[in-house]
Amino acid sequence: MALLATKLLLAPLCVVGVSLAGRRWGVAVAGVLGGLPVVAGPILLVLTLLHGRSFGADAAAGTLLGLAALTMFVVVYGCIAPWAPAAATVVAGWTAFLVGVALLTLIHPPPVGALILVGAGFAVGIGLLAAPKWPLAVQVALPWWDLPARAGAALALVVALTATSGALGPHLSGLLAPFPIITSVLVVFTHAYGGADQVRVLLRNFLVGFYGFAAFCFTLAVALDSMGIAAAFSIALVAALAVQAMTLAARSRLVPSPAPQLATENSE
Repeated sequence: MALLATKLLLAPLCVVGVSLAGRRWGVAVAGVLGGLPVVAGPILLVLTLLHGRSFGADAAAGTLLGLAALTMFVVVYGCIAPWAPAAATVVAGWTAFLVGVALLTLIHPPPVGALILVGAGFAVGIGLLAAPKWPLAVQVALPWWDLPARAGAALALVVALTATSGALGPHLSGLLAPFPIITSVLVVFTHAYGGADQVRVLLRNFLVGFYGFAAFCFTLAVALDSMGIAAAFSIALVAALAVQAMTLAARSRLVPSPAPQLATENSE
């Protein structure tokens, strides 16, 4: 029950925390922070506890490879956002993710190969999503229900994903674990209130943040073969946080972004 509660509550809490960080420091920082595996990590932990370390290692390797499909979501959303409303754009992004998963089920590279593939994919994705023109449009005032709605949307997506994980085998369960839950919630609300340029900044920095996600999955896939569950997940978490800290520090050089623009809430 504790694991289930953690899995269900962590994503909504992270969405709220990242959203507040975006209001304080800008959408670029929100993108990097949103790259942490706060949904996939608990899912992998539950799968490992239920099915064993071998299953967990295979699922972690699948999740690492699934980041290529997540990159497809990011690129498709970013390319369509200037021309379509948020609802249609996120559906197109989800479709791209599922198509990517279908293609990735055909290959089973070793963790090192998957790490190289997704790392290159992140770099290509950043290149495909050209930086928006500065200065960005100021984000409109946000209604009082904005944060609760974001948390509720994240919870609904986690419940839907949890219902399918575990019964599909380690590889497919792993490929589906990085389904863009937090990414979808953040980009849809940013799209609705900040416009396509704000979305482009957010998505480019998501790709930067995904390097920490990849470090977590790679470390876990390797460590579970020779370590206990607690040790493997602890080391993977440290690796993710270390890479995330480095990417956050180097963000201004990797993906230049404008000064943060604070959003104000409408109390009416």
